[in-house]
Amino acid sequence: MSDNINVTSNEKQINMSVEIAGVKFNNPVIASSGTFGKGREYGNIFDISLLGGICTKGLTFIPRPGNTGERVWETPSGLINSIGLENPGIKSFIENDLDYMRRLGPAIIANLSGSSSDEYVKGAALLDNSSVDMIELNISCPNIKDGGLAFGLDPGTSAALVSAVRRACKHKPLMVKLSPNCPNIASVAFACVKAGADALSLVNTFRAVAINIEKRKPVFDNIVAGLSGPAIKPIALRIVWELYDSLRDLKVNIPLVGMGGISCTNDALEFLMAGSRAIQVGTATFSNPHTMLEIIDGIHKYMSANNISKLGDISIRDKY
Repeated sequence: MSDNINVTSNEKQINMSVEIAGVKFNNPVIASSGTFGKGREYGNIFDISLLGGICTKGLTFIPRPGNTGERVWETPSGLINSIGLENPGIKSFIENDLDYMRRLGPAIIANLSGSSSDEYVKGAALLDNSSVDMIELNISCPNIKDGGLAFGLDPGTSAALVSAVRRACKHKPLMVKLSPNCPNIASVAFACVKAGADALSLVNTFRAVAINIEKRKPVFDNIVAGLSGPAIKPIALRIVWELYDSLRDLKVNIPLVGMGGISCTNDALEFLMAGSRAIQVGTATFSNPHTMLEIIDGIHKYMSANNISKLGDISIRDKY
């Protein structure tokens, strides 16, 4: 397909832009964390400026080498990964990669990860004084001071981390990325909102296991890894729908950015109808690098065919 997708069109009544916590995105399609690198890998494939935003790979205050052993395993309708937050550290990212990403055009979201509250806070302070547009706080990471339990599984632990990072983020909006593996995602979401989140993104990968029957051993050194891809889409969509309901019942109005198995225009439209203000696309980009451009073009065509002038009017939540 052509890279010259006409997302602005002469039909000026069609407005695909969206604002999230004060940050403007030219369209609602964002490259998901961990699936798009820093944009360099895809720069020779298509015009990256056509995207709404790019979310960086998980960044930590201290550089990390990542997990040992197998890191990616294909499964029917999905992908299991155990990358382990391999990254050069936030200082290196700011010094060596951020200027390049800024020149690409889309809004830049820095995905912040860590193993302790102190590590998160130090990383947040660096990013807050950089030129990124927004920080996405990944609370699915294991808390090494709490026996490896992920920060995002408990409302109290989640709130404490968000509150600490919020104090370090004096200039940048803070979006919290929720895990689908917690017992009650609504309670965690509400705790994060009260602690200072400006937006919520959901969902992260689902815990999964794969076994190599030839070697008769688990595929991954860490045994449990993260499942993404089309297999999780209906479940992720259900979580977005239910969380929207829960927050509305609590009279909480906060932007939701949906993700989880989105691989075509119809998937993206479902998330937008379910209450997502924008969407993130990840695993699908591996099999078809043009997926995000096709989705952008498809949303535009849907809006034109259905006489929808504003992106927000795609939502059907006022009817349910």
